[in-house]
Amino acid sequence: MLKLLGWVIRILAAVIMLQTLYFKFSAAPESVLIFTAVGMEPWGRYGVGVAELLAAVLILLPRTAGWGAFLTVGLMVGAVAMHVLFLGIEVLNDGGLLFTYAIVTLMCGLYTLWEHKHVLRADIASLRGK
Repeated sequence: MLKLLGWVIRILAAVIMLQTLYFKFSAAPESVLIFTAVGMEPWGRYGVGVAELLAAVLILLPRTAGWGAFLTVGLMVGAVAMHVLFLGIEVLNDGGLLFTYAIVTLMCGLYTLWEHKHVLRADIASLRGK
């Protein structure tokens, strides 16, 4: 049952990240406004989009799910911080939807990171030569 829960959580995180890519890569007005407000337009928008695509792919692959979760957590901490510090919870009258997506994806990433901590530890140990 926990294995199924892990998959559902990973898929949810990936779907949220993947569905926002269209807006980032197509220069949708909302996305341009957001990245302009935080001083990261256009390269930050493209960079975040590529990083979210990578995170979504990694989190779905069992062997790399922990690394995908690590990247997801970093991205979503950044997203939440941008909302709190620069954008506000609500952006363009969205009712806080983007902020909610960031929080949900952050929670999914944290759960997956915890679930795959043993794999990350083993990978780090092998990189150190231990």
